[in-house]
Amino acid sequence: MRVLLVEDEEKIASAVKRGLELKGYAVDTVADGDTGLSYAIDPDYDIIILDRMLPGSKDGLEIARAARAEGQQAPILILTARGSIDDRVEGLNSGADDYLVKPFSFSELVARMQALMRRPPVQTGTVLKYADLTLDPAHYEVKRAGKSIKLSSKEFALLEYFMRHAEQILTKDMIINHVWNEDAIVMPNTVEVYIGYLRAKIDRPFNDKTPLINTVRGFGYKLSR
Repeated sequence: MRVLLVEDEEKIASAVKRGLELKGYAVDTVADGDTGLSYAIDPDYDIIILDRMLPGSKDGLEIARAARAEGQQAPILILTARGSIDDRVEGLNSGADDYLVKPFSFSELVARMQALMRRPPVQTGTVLKYADLTLDPAHYEVKRAGKSIKLSSKEFALLEYFMRHAEQILTKDMIINHVWNEDAIVMPNTVEVYIGYLRAKIDRPFNDKTPLINTVRGFGYKLSR
């Protein structure tokens, strides 16, 4: 899952980025409102976290409004030190989906992110399902045919991306943009390597089942049966 974090307090941004990356998220960080808006309209983000007070000509609420006006559909969570009822209402009315007051606990931030990601209609309940494969983002669990499968954080992020876009062709560039940070140096063959890792855990041990991770030659990959 790819996350945009717009936060000018360096310590908070660094701590949140590090914590989310340890959980398998790909996180891009921006420290001012003008750059934040240019990033926030990118449809490749799965969730956007905005500090309300930012340097530059745009604050978090203005970014949320402008991003929605540009058609951004990703959940938006506002971080702020302003926690009055009026402030919360203004934040939600700007187009944000949730509002978290500083100081906050990292575990609550993650829980709120996961709650927001449960809202899209393509997902049922808290667990992603495709054929006999299930992925639980909240508990970091993957099963096929009821058997638990252990994945690395990057493998988990890659499989989650596939499951959120089942039956869709995903190019190598799309996968790199969603699973790795923008500052990571990732070669196309790195994607091939991780696809191989996933197949070794998701498909090969279940040779009596239909392979789920398929190559669409000349285009990319697709979770299909």
